[in-house]
Amino acid sequence: MGNKKILVADDEIHIVQVVAMKFRNNGFDVVTAENGTEAYELCCEEKPDIIVTDDQMPGMTGIELIEKLRQKPQFADIPVIILTARGFAIEEEQISKLGITECLSKPFSPKELLMHVESALTNSTLK
Repeated sequence: MGNKKILVADDEIHIVQVVAMKFRNNGFDVVTAENGTEAYELCCEEKPDIIVTDDQMPGMTGIELIEKLRQKPQFADIPVIILTARGFAIEEEQISKLGITECLSKPFSPKELLMHVESALTNSTLK
């Protein structure tokens, strides 16, 4: 049982850096992407255990990324935490349809995000 791998996708580089450092310090392997397209390609190559993605990204939004990943059997059940800018609420219906584990609105604390990720991973291994 190696380290859990997490994919962090956000077009705000400082967020990616802070979040990635927090996860690495807590024993995760981290892969990062700056947009949805890159995130999708990385998912297919790296097969992360969980995805943390911003919704508002150039190229492909977080929601589009998840829609695309959910079509692949190996990503049908992967936990996803989506980050949203204030005022960009995601419809409940979409959250349940896409199996999004959690929506966090910015600004959030890296510690809070880490707690959500750990609980999402615990819940997904229990299933």
